[in-house]
Amino acid sequence: MTPIQGSQLSMSNADVVIWRCLFDTQESEQFFSQLYQNIAWKHEPIKLFGKFVLQPRLTAYYGDKPYPYSGIIMYPLPWIEPLLKIKSRIELLSNTEFNAVLLNLYRDGSDSMRWHSDDEKEIVAGSAIGSVSFGTTRRFVFRRRDERKIKINLELAQGDFLVMRGETQKFWQHQVPKRLNKLVLGLI
Repeated sequence: MTPIQGSQLSMSNADVVIWRCLFDTQESEQFFSQLYQNIAWKHEPIKLFGKFVLQPRLTAYYGDKPYPYSGIIMYPLPWIEPLLKIKSRIELLSNTEFNAVLLNLYRDGSDSMRWHSDDEKEIVAGSAIGSVSFGTTRRFVFRRRDERKIKINLELAQGDFLVMRGETQKFWQHQVPKRLNKLVLGLI
């Protein structure tokens, strides 16, 4: 069996690789259904500009240790079988060990994730951050932190896997903007 090759994105001061259709349509639909039905989804507040507001998406956190961000601490739920299967596949492919997953459920085009970098002090600088998409294609946008007009737009389709490493979080931000689309499950 020939190994699946990822495509390196052309971004200065970044190491971003995408594997298109890592999970085929049947697997993607199966994972989507299992996760949508079995994940303990929450609609939690986060701190933005000094006040708490509900996140514009549903989230769930599974893993090995708590994860603080935006004024909250997420306590992990124990890994479940579908997440372990996904984790195993992406770890083997990316030669990276992932210790947690923050799942994001974008219910409709009103749900989003604002500009940010995954650079909390609990994340070791240069660590790999992965994103697997199930459900409807979603837009994923990068922009330079020092020159915000420089942007790279991606369409992440069902079954795609993207990994960010190295200095990506130091020099780039990313977002999942609002969009008129169907239900989308983003595993980030």
